[in-house]
Amino acid sequence: MPKITFVSADGAERTDIDAASGSTVMENAIKNMIPGIEAECGGACACATCHVYVDDAWAEKVGSPEPMEEDMLDFAYDVKPTSRLSCQIKVTDELDGLVVQVPERQA
Repeated sequence: MPKITFVSADGAERTDIDAASGSTVMENAIKNMIPGIEAECGGACACATCHVYVDDAWAEKVGSPEPMEEDMLDFAYDVKPTSRLSCQIKVTDELDGLVVQVPERQA
C-alpha cells in the first residue's frame, strides 16, 4: 500500500499514512484528520480548500493539473509552481513515498 507524507506549514510531518491505490490524496488526508485540509466540496474540484504543494522530487510523477483544476487554483492561497488540489491527485503504486506540504491556510 503506498504511503504519503503530509508536511504541515510549521514543518511537522505525518509519515504513517497508508493510502489505497485509486483513492485521492485528499481522501487520505480527511480519513487521517490532516490539519489544514478542509475539502469543503468533498473532492468535486469545486473549491480550493484541499490545496497542497507537491514536493519537488515528486512533481513530475504527480503531473500537471488539468484545466479545470488550474481554474480552481486561481482561488487558492499562495499558489506555487508545484501547487495541486489534493482531490485531483490519484494515488497509484508509483506514488509510494509521495510528500506533500499543506499551505499555511486554505483559500
